[in-house]
This record gives sequence, C-alpha cells and structure tokens, in this order.
Amino acid sequence: MHFFRIVALSILLLPAIASAIDLQPNDIAAPVPGKSHVMISYLNTENGTFYRNGSVVSTKPFGSPDIGTQSAIARISTSYAVQDLPAISYIQIPYGTIKPEGSLASYAASTGIGDLTFATAIWPYADREKKKYFGVAAYLSAPTGAYNSQQAFNIGENRYKSDIQMGYQQPIIENLDGMIAVDTMWFGGNSQCAAACFSSTNTSLNQKPLTTTQLGPIYKINQTYTLGASYFYVAGGATTIGNTYQNNVVNTQRFLLSALAYYPFGRISLQYGRDMEIKNGFVESRRLALRFTTEF
Repeated sequence: MHFFRIVALSILLLPAIASAIDLQPNDIAAPVPGKSHVMISYLNTENGTFYRNGSVVSTKPFGSPDIGTQSAIARISTSYAVQDLPAISYIQIPYGTIKPEGSLASYAASTGIGDLTFATAIWPYADREKKKYFGVAAYLSAPTGAYNSQQAFNIGENRYKSDIQMGYQQPIIENLDGMIAVDTMWFGGNSQCAAACFSSTNTSLNQKPLTTTQLGPIYKINQTYTLGASYFYVAGGATTIGNTYQNNVVNTQRFLLSALAYYPFGRISLQYGRDMEIKNGFVESRRLALRFTTEF
C-alpha cells in the first residue's frame, strides 16, 4: 500500500510540476513602469516512465504510462514604480486537461479551470545602462481549480501554494547575457486527498518546500530575435500522507530551450524542454510552450 501511495501521489502532483516557475529570457530584466500587457500561453507536456528512488517501475499499471497535459493560460500584468524601484504585478488563470493513456487509460481525465495565481516582483537593483538586474518576486496560488477527491487526476490541487524567487542577469560578452534564479515553493495542506492518496476516505496531504535553481545564457541575435537555454535543478518536496512519511524527495534535472521574436504587434516565444534525470515520479518527456504577449 505504501508503494501505491507514492505512485498515486506522483499523479496528484502533476499540475504542480506543469506550473513550475520557468522564466523566459529577459524576464529578469526590469520592466519600464506604466505598461500593461496580456499574455496568452499554450502549454503541452507529456509524462511517461515512472521512477521510484531512481529505479524504473514497470509493475501493473505502470508498464507503459502516458500522461498528457494541455492548458491555455491567460495572464494580465501591469508595471509601476515603488519609490523609484521598478515593479510588476500579474494575475493568471489556466484552463486545461490532464489525460491518462497507455497503461493508465482506465483513470478518468480531468478538464477545467486551474488554480488562480497572483504575483508581484520588485527590482532592488536595476542598471539599465549596464544591463544588470537583480529582482525578487513573490507568488501565491489559490485553490480555485477543478478538484474531485475521488479522482486521481485533477487540474486543481485543492491547496494554497506560495513561492519566493530571486534572479540576477548581466552581460557576459557582447550580445550574450547570463542569468540565474533560485526559488522556493511552500505548500498548504490538502485535507481532502482520497483517490490520489489511495484512500477510500479523505485523508491529509502535506509537502515539504521545493527549491528550484535555473541558469543559462541569453543570446540576442538582433533587435528582433533572441535565443536562450536554461538548466534546472529541482530538489525537496517530500510528502506525508496522514502521519506516514512517503520518502519521495524530488531530485530532477531538466533543460529548456527558448526562442523569442519581438514584433511591433507583440512578442512571440517558443519553448521546448524535457527531463534529463529524475529520482521520483513520472519522467517528463516533452514540454512545449507557445506564448504571445502584447501591450494594451
């Protein structure tokens, strides 16, 4: 039973993995105050082989798992100044589907509104002339998404999440910048975890903080096109179901490639990535994100 709880919990946490705070190239660059933007994103991920403490699990029903996630995300942001310091705030809401296939096809899919996220960032240091920036951001997700405790797969997580992120960016050589960001996510409890915790009745789910480090180069080809590459290391996030510690620390390495195009009508970005190494959970074999941002 303990093993199956680990498996089911990995299913439960798929939305959290899909909504990790991945930065796009130049997100750490301070915005110009007095601007408002809308961003529409399409996110498509696929998760497959299940790992338990670094080893592949192939026992039924995990012989050939295939979990597809698709979501459309709407974000509205506005930039301003706080005592001459650049700042920005946004509100974001997703709508999506999690669909299990392969050996997990017997599980019900989940479709609906996801959890609402609020974020605010401020730049204590922003030297636009030297293109050096240091920013701090805070995020809060509320349990507004679709959730059914009798289903293993859910778009919503039925718990609050908060995150603090710090990032720094500066030029390395001409047209080439480097960025690094570190964030830690904290999780509220979910007192209605049943199917995803392999329990016939609601039980409690709690999770340790999860820390992500991301770093990489940003190359500006010209005024229109920019490329970026990021390496991610994710650690922590062990869970407890009821009073039982699950011994399922997240230890994941992954990459993300980005291409951005800046046009008069807005910015278009395309990102592709996948896991390189994973210790616990379903390996992410594809992450594809297409985004459009425009001022209004």
